Amino acid sequence: MKENGKKIGQVVLWIVLIIVAVIQLFPLIWLVDFSLGSSNEMFTNGLLIIPKTIRWDNYVKAFVDGNFLHYLRNSILINTLAVVLVVIISLMAAFACQRMKWKLSGVVSTLLVLGMMIPIHATLLPNYKIYSTLHLTDTIWALLIPYVAFSLPQGMFLMTGFIQSVPKELEEAAVMDGCGIYRIVFQIITPLLKPSIATVAIMTFLNNWNEFMMASTYLSSPTWKTLPFSVLEFTGEYSSNYAVQFAVMALTAAPAVIVYVILNKHITKGVAMGAVKG
Repeated sequence: MKENGKKIGQVVLWIVLIIVAVIQLFPLIWLVDFSLGSSNEMFTNGLLIIPKTIRWDNYVKAFVDGNFLHYLRNSILINTLAVVLVVIISLMAAFACQRMKWKLSGVVSTLLVLGMMIPIHATLLPNYKIYSTLHLTDTIWALLIPYVAFSLPQGMFLMTGFIQSVPKELEEAAVMDGCGIYRIVFQIITPLLKPSIATVAIMTFLNNWNEFMMASTYLSSPTWKTLPFSVLEFTGEYSSNYAVQFAVMALTAAPAVIVYVILNKHITKGVAMGAVKG
């Protein structure tokens, strides 16, 4: 009886998980489905459509007319720089606050982590005023600075939990062997923090990839505009061609979805280990 009850419980659990998975994946399925049809077919009954002809030309129009490669290059460049800076700064800041002895280490660590409580959009107006004064609007720095600043508290929090689990004896032995502070951080501590570094890098990338509000506020020319702007441009140019708009949104979301699917295990593993160790 116990075995039968256990099997029934597992079946019920799998059914619930499958339902949740379908609900979570349905928006992506709906997006791809509508992007492969025609605009007229979207007004038929039903949540999904079965296109009479698969319209791959929707993706061709989205790719060519939407300056997709230009916006993709900007997004990759800005997000890569943000990831590198966040990983390096959060690693060094976490080490300084946890291992180095100075009076304000606890205060600085707390202030940095408290940054997670500040809404991004609450800083739009003051940041815009500062960037205008410093002539940084419509430059790469207008996006890079806030992307790094708002990703740093989360990175600091995760890095701190991992560094606390590293035995201090390793650093003491390194000092006895004549290692300097930079060799200790980058040659001894960093290899031990690979799960944390991977988690911080992936989460920073995903959080900033589809960001639009700051980009639309600080940028005016197409020089440094990122991928979400392709969606905005198509809503005007192809206002009546909904299928092409769906194709643009599918192309915009694809890189983040691919990164998440491939590296999802690193995210969950890193966050879980950081929570336990911290």
